[in-house]
Amino acid sequence: MAEKELKTPLLDELENGPWPSFVREIKKSAAKNAMARETLGQLERSYEDRISHWKHGGLVGVMGYGGGVIGRYSDLPEEFPEVAEFHTYRVNQPSGWFYTSEALRTICDIWEKHGSGLTNMHGSTGDIILLGSKTEALEPCFADLTEAGWDLGGSGSDVRTPSCCVGPGRCEWACYDTLAACYDITQTYQDELHRPMFPYKYKFKFAGCPNDCVAAIARSDMSIIGTWKDSIQIDQDEVRAYAASGVDIEAEVVELCPTGCISWDGEKLVIDNSECVKCMHCINVLPKALAPGKERGATILIGAKAPIVGGALLSSVFVPFIEMEPPFEEIKELAEAIWDVWGEYGKNRERVGEFIQRVGLGNFLEEIGLEPVPEMIAHPRTNPYIFFDEELEEDEDE
Repeated sequence: MAEKELKTPLLDELENGPWPSFVREIKKSAAKNAMARETLGQLERSYEDRISHWKHGGLVGVMGYGGGVIGRYSDLPEEFPEVAEFHTYRVNQPSGWFYTSEALRTICDIWEKHGSGLTNMHGSTGDIILLGSKTEALEPCFADLTEAGWDLGGSGSDVRTPSCCVGPGRCEWACYDTLAACYDITQTYQDELHRPMFPYKYKFKFAGCPNDCVAAIARSDMSIIGTWKDSIQIDQDEVRAYAASGVDIEAEVVELCPTGCISWDGEKLVIDNSECVKCMHCINVLPKALAPGKERGATILIGAKAPIVGGALLSSVFVPFIEMEPPFEEIKELAEAIWDVWGEYGKNRERVGEFIQRVGLGNFLEEIGLEPVPEMIAHPRTNPYIFFDEELEEDEDE
């Protein structure tokens, strides 16, 4: 019996224009996969009705794992039976998202065999996202993935799949080996990654320099951002070459420095490194002339999250500078100290940043055994009054 012609006038509009279209890509899969075809049908209905017809929920997964599979079901199972169950896999990506073509073909072959053939490369956490599997296909697909050397990533209230920028693999600004750090942390915390045990999710992200190409500062509970302690390296000949080629160094570099720590007299660029906040702007504008210093490591920041439940938070400095050498024990000790306190006192679905806001930074630092430092200040204080315990005690004695 011939399939009924699928009409998607609303989705068709998203194929117009010169830009890539996810509708066009789904249609390619729909030509040979019934799940992809009915995904189009249900999505068209969602656009018509202006509501989602996916319902989230239901505990599904693979044996021995508490995370890695996200249950998803249609609320129109009679109309679209092929997507009545449409579960999502999160597959742990390689550090820096480096693939061989053979690896990508292997993933796609497995997914076409067991699922809809639709993928998202990559999800916001970093994982390879395989969209659309029936419950009965979960274990066979997982078996094929593990046989090919792949593993599932995190989902739920656990360590989410750590991710990193390409680091020294392609970037000259990397201040530490993001690829090695991400891999080490991923391997160390396999239990925490696959078996939810926290109040809510916990994300590690590794950025090789303050440009933060992995958006760690906005999205991760623990951001490890590459930085340097000494002076920015300057090649004055290259600075003059930029000026001679038409770069307005005064307007494009000096005046845009957020702390005003750069000066230029037409012949020599001078940076007051004691005032530098390592924003990378000058290095980005003059990449042949400037480079991060030679004494390199990372800053650890804590507490970022998207606006779900509470408002959005950016991470703030916890450890201003650490050496980044394997086996990265300082990162692990800090993470585990945080987990001990947050796991004991955190509320359900409360991220670490929200927990710190609730209990107070001072109390939190005392519990995890970390000494406060000035760099931990997220913003200037708004209360003009300061009371010291020692002074209060002296007044009482008098």
